Amino acid sequence: MPKKILCPKNLDFQPRPTYPYSPGAKGGGLVFTSGQVAWDKTGEVIGIGDVAAQTRQTLKNVVSVLAEGGATVNDVLKCTVYLADIRDFQKMNEEFAKVFPTDPPARTTVEAHLAEPTMLVEVEAIAYVGS
Repeated sequence: MPKKILCPKNLDFQPRPTYPYSPGAKGGGLVFTSGQVAWDKTGEVIGIGDVAAQTRQTLKNVVSVLAEGGATVNDVLKCTVYLADIRDFQKMNEEFAKVFPTDPPARTTVEAHLAEPTMLVEVEAIAYVGS
């Protein structure tokens, strides 16, 4: 199956990334999101200093990319969460649980330096939608 690039027009952040990457890709029944952050429609990071607000926006962006690939949160097999400060784990986890309330996907959470200093959380996902 050929690769399909996912760049949904209804993304909650700028319609096209300015960095050399795609918001997502689909192939072989799998949907991959790039690491999503708390960008809004203007391309600005929202919720400066508020990891809960950034997690909500980040997960909205993940859901938008998944939808473009025909997936929902129920199809997500694995997420990787990057936190600028691991002490924000509990606040991020509370917001994550609202999006994945039952049967959550496998997940890895690590502390990492993110692309911009205002970014507190980044999330990527892999979903299975079949062939």
